[in-house]
Amino acid sequence: MSDISHFINGKRVQGRSESSGGRGGDVFNPATGEVSGRVDFASAEEAGAAIASAQKALPGWAATPTVIRARVMFRFKQLIEANIDELAALVTAEHGKVLSDAAGEVQRAIENAEYACGIPQLLKGGFSENASTRVDVYSIQQSLGVVGVISPFNFPAMVPLWFVPNAIACGNTVVLKPSEKDPSASMFIAELWARAGLPAGVLNVVHGDKVAVDRLLAHRDVKAISFVGSTPIARYVYETGTAAGKRVQALGGAKNHMVVLPDADLDLAADAAVNAGFGSAGERCMAVSVVVAVDPIGDELVAKIAERLPGLSVGDGRKPDSEMGPLVTAAHRDKVTSYVDAGVSEGARLVVDGRQHAIDGDTAGFWLGPTLFDGVEPGMSIYRDEIFGPVLSVLRRPSYEEAVEVVNANPYGNGVAIFTNDGGAARRFQHEVEVGMVGVNVPIPVPVAYYSFGGWKQSLFGDSHAYGPEGVHFYTRSKVVTSRWLDPSHGGINLGFPQNT
Repeated sequence: MSDISHFINGKRVQGRSESSGGRGGDVFNPATGEVSGRVDFASAEEAGAAIASAQKALPGWAATPTVIRARVMFRFKQLIEANIDELAALVTAEHGKVLSDAAGEVQRAIENAEYACGIPQLLKGGFSENASTRVDVYSIQQSLGVVGVISPFNFPAMVPLWFVPNAIACGNTVVLKPSEKDPSASMFIAELWARAGLPAGVLNVVHGDKVAVDRLLAHRDVKAISFVGSTPIARYVYETGTAAGKRVQALGGAKNHMVVLPDADLDLAADAAVNAGFGSAGERCMAVSVVVAVDPIGDELVAKIAERLPGLSVGDGRKPDSEMGPLVTAAHRDKVTSYVDAGVSEGARLVVDGRQHAIDGDTAGFWLGPTLFDGVEPGMSIYRDEIFGPVLSVLRRPSYEEAVEVVNANPYGNGVAIFTNDGGAARRFQHEVEVGMVGVNVPIPVPVAYYSFGGWKQSLFGDSHAYGPEGVHFYTRSKVVTSRWLDPSHGGINLGFPQNT
């Protein structure tokens, strides 16, 4: 049993254990159902101490030359690369995803750190000499201050590193509140930052629940909030944070569609639907959860997807032959399973029942195998709600136009894909679809680190996407300086409005 406390001012601190009257929660191994650790939940005072540590470290870090900040970033990237196996094992132990998937998550995290290594170039401003007579005008980018990052359980290594590298590289200090379901990855990452030479207090980690979140949202020293989670909580974070005068980017839920046109290679499309629908047990905000089959290919496509599912190896993520692991908690598994019951009662056809799938693992684990529904319609709860589990729904539509109407009518707009061999249809689709990230024959269109991640509609609250150029923009504020050095010819009294002459 591990005792997981907070990381404040450059070191682990002892949280308040339950026996001493403090609050905390159990951390599980999802593959066995066993409690593997206990995580302390921060009080408002403890969260405040982390914010105070970040505020104290801010002046020195903001004044640190960008090239020095970049060198710390390079050392951090090298440490992540050197410890990728250990970090991936921590992710698998508490989240449940298979080791290869966890290693892939860490690799994408490294790419975001690589992008932040270029911060001296990314923070270059503009300069206009002699904009007026002997007057120069230039712009500079400066840090915001203390930044709060609230990250979800499904990517305990990658999502924090969507935000933290850019925030730190831009000269901010950070308080990270990871998910209490799998907190160890963030603690390991914080220790790697310290080993890389990051000054104490620049990155702090507090665990917990709404108490810690609300402290970040209300505290006057916190200038910005980055959040990833469900849409209801994203809306709450955005409304509460902006009401307190903070800059907020709150990434919400998703219902990602994959449109398959009749000219598509159906074997490739079926492979993509399985990979994107059931990877990480469907616990991805970019997972494909709805396939829109444009007839007449619906029957054939459903059959091809169904025939692939019995062969998927579902088991303990630590086993090298496992392709899909358990869900993160028993409560979440039960919630996802309830949607299977709801889909049947609402009239959808249950083609493959994941509750009957063979499991290579402890029966006490939080298992649900890949599940496939056909004949789903927008009024059904399995279509309407973000299930966040291994449940794939197939809708049928008679035309391209009606398929696009389904996608655009959905309140979410995170990711979407189209499978086709028609370049004209693909180009039309990427223009017409009302979704933030689009894949053409790519089922999970997560942008590379030098672009930015973000959805539309109820998938994003705020106007800045995550990481990449928009991440740098989010974590800095612009200042424009107009300067003229002393010149006797410009003396005297003149109350008129300044003109560029």
